[in-house]
Amino acid sequence: MTIRTVAETGSTNADVAELARSGASEGLWLRAERQTAGKGRQGRAWESPAGNLFASTLVRLRPSDPQPATLALVAAVAIEDAVSTFLPGRAMLKWPNDLLIDGAKLCGILLERVDDAVVIGIGVNLAYHPENLERPVTSLAAHGVAPDPHVFLETLAESLQRWIARWRGEGLAPIRDRWTERAHPIGTALTAREADGSSHDGLFGGLTGEGALILRLADGTSRVIHAADVFLI
Repeated sequence: MTIRTVAETGSTNADVAELARSGASEGLWLRAERQTAGKGRQGRAWESPAGNLFASTLVRLRPSDPQPATLALVAAVAIEDAVSTFLPGRAMLKWPNDLLIDGAKLCGILLERVDDAVVIGIGVNLAYHPENLERPVTSLAAHGVAPDPHVFLETLAESLQRWIARWRGEGLAPIRDRWTERAHPIGTALTAREADGSSHDGLFGGLTGEGALILRLADGTSRVIHAADVFLI
């Protein structure tokens, strides 16, 4: 595991993607003190003030690995694990990869495929959080703790390394179990907005064996959601 830190870059994901194409090894982390072109899911901008964590890492895929998309669950579990080191018992997971404190978003995860590798980008609001967004957001500082970004990243990198080892050695089941344990309860009311614009209200019914969301609908049927923005109602 190697952690590199730069003062400023456009996007750590873009930089690590280039390093992946150049043959960089798994376990490389790149952290920026500031990003000028940070991005989130679906092309959204990600505000990147100094004091927060902006970092990306590289996973080299092996033929025996579970589905690459499930690395989003692995990353979410690892981040919750790291956050709990500094703020025990407060963070809650929400599908597909959000970490919430009191209903407000704390972090973002972005997976990008590069040939035989996956770049995992992670942003965590440690010292600051943006205001006036369409959904509530928060930071660790707002809850009384503000770890140094490098110290937090060391904790996160070790956690992710452990969970990737379990993902490879035991499959998705232990990841899914841990995710469900740290998520909102079964039966929580959710709205899922899919990419085609359709919206579905229902109750959280857990995850499939592949990590997709099960949404229990009012008519008694269940809908399996593979990609969507999900909101607590």
